Amino acid sequence: MSVEQAEKAPATLAVTVGQCSRAGRKEQNEDSLGVRVPEGDLLHTKGLAAVICDGMSGCEAGKEASALAVQSFLDDYFTTPDSWTVKTSVTKVLTALNSWLYSQGQRQYESAKGMVTTFSAAVVKSNTAHLFHIGDSRIYRLEGEGIEQLTTDHRIWLNNERDYLSRALGIDVNADIDYRSVLVEAGQILLFTTDGVHDFITERRMAELVQAHGDDLDGAAVAIVDEAYANDSHDNLSCLLLRIDRLPTASEEEFYRKLTETPFPPDLEPGMIMDGYRVLRELHASNRTQVYLAEDTENGNRKVVIKTPSVNYEDDPAYIDRFLHEEWVGRRIDNPHVLKICSRERKRQFLYYVTEYIEGQTLREWMHDHPRPRLDEVRDIVRQIAHGLRAFHRLEMIHQDLKPENIMIDRSGTVKIIDFGSTKIAGLSEMARPIEEDPLLGTLNYAAPEYHQGHKGSNRSDIFSLAVITYEMLTGHLPYGEISSAQTYKKRSYTPARHYNEAIPSWMDAALRKALSLSPERRHSLLSEFVHDIEKPNPALLEEEDAPLIQKNPLLFWKLLAAAEAVLIVGLLWKLAG
Repeated sequence: MSVEQAEKAPATLAVTVGQCSRAGRKEQNEDSLGVRVPEGDLLHTKGLAAVICDGMSGCEAGKEASALAVQSFLDDYFTTPDSWTVKTSVTKVLTALNSWLYSQGQRQYESAKGMVTTFSAAVVKSNTAHLFHIGDSRIYRLEGEGIEQLTTDHRIWLNNERDYLSRALGIDVNADIDYRSVLVEAGQILLFTTDGVHDFITERRMAELVQAHGDDLDGAAVAIVDEAYANDSHDNLSCLLLRIDRLPTASEEEFYRKLTETPFPPDLEPGMIMDGYRVLRELHASNRTQVYLAEDTENGNRKVVIKTPSVNYEDDPAYIDRFLHEEWVGRRIDNPHVLKICSRERKRQFLYYVTEYIEGQTLREWMHDHPRPRLDEVRDIVRQIAHGLRAFHRLEMIHQDLKPENIMIDRSGTVKIIDFGSTKIAGLSEMARPIEEDPLLGTLNYAAPEYHQGHKGSNRSDIFSLAVITYEMLTGHLPYGEISSAQTYKKRSYTPARHYNEAIPSWMDAALRKALSLSPERRHSLLSEFVHDIEKPNPALLEEEDAPLIQKNPLLFWKLLAAAEAVLIVGLLWKLAG
């Protein structure tokens, strides 16, 4: 039977599925297969998934292993955060699945061959198929009469008649799973088979049978299985066909229409009530947004903050997209050091979102009031910012605009990150979009050098920004001075923090130097490492400080050497001329 995603919108991913799985000449069928095509937003954010598994012959529970692998994958993948990439989501699911299969095999059957299965899956998201594979089941791509094997068998042959699986789920405590991504086009077919099929029918013949059956993919799957059986296959036989009927299109017209479904709100004045929120006063206004203090009249008159977009950008889809994007990010993060976005409890007439109200001051204001803070005060603030920032990184989000103005300190001393408009979300970046992202959405003085050079950021880019803030709190200065472009970094070198504040220990300055390296590879790789190194001496960093200049800063060394040579040459020429 064909399964096709209902055409709810012209831009929806749609597929047709055909499948057949039989025991063949064996007593029971140890193969399993499955497809899941979710509805609504989940299809957009997570894509659809197809998988085939073959329980290993000779193991005690091959049938149970393959069935569990299919069901667990299809259930668990769609529950992972939609901010994660497909690769991260599936890898975490399969790591847990492999661990469970291995431990159950050891516990119930006292054998590494207790619960073992091959695994070959595809997640089709946007216009890309993400493939995950271990074992000797296969995935092919068919286009017209052409066929291409996309997976590599993990099978070792002892002789012409004997072979064994070198890799499979449940066979070892760790699973080495192949991953690759391929672009797909409408009309292409992904063909999944177990070895009972592809060992007994040629690739060309499978392609011919698919072509001969046209739109009847179930009939094609049955024909492939029948022919493999007729060719004396002695194994279970399973075949799954997934045809890409339509890919999601990112047309600007549709995208803009969706963004502008909700109108911009009017200018709000004290006393006005909008969707149950009574405006008290304006907190902040710029050419991009307005921020108001309000009371929620339907929820005990609690104080909240309403953020509205500026009418100056009413016809700017990129701006509207970023505004909606900020609420999307905030609703997925629950951390005491990140501003809470209030849930949508009632229908909204206008485009805006509501957040908790923080009574306090920005970090910029705090820095103005504390020009020479104690080291322990700075460390406490940095520790809290890092705690909030880690919540972004765990969801594969990069903040990209960390600065003192985007950090609040409430009256109890709790530090919160309050702005997410520039956040990069790995999972969303995998989807086709008609709007190109600005590579530099952050603030020049705090954005990592790689952004200025047009490169993508990483968690190390956020660590750089946090280190700039730390340096500025301690010294009142910026580590490289005012930044106007990528060229600025090429002309300057790090100014030691101790140059401005001798109370800073040399080991702490060494930690700042590392975090503020112009090369991302030379920085701390984790926030916890940076926080640790500004709280306790790291002997390795002190050794680097004592190293020769050519090792610490090769660029500065060669600049100084060139300058010295120039002075020497000028001196010699002057002497000869005299």
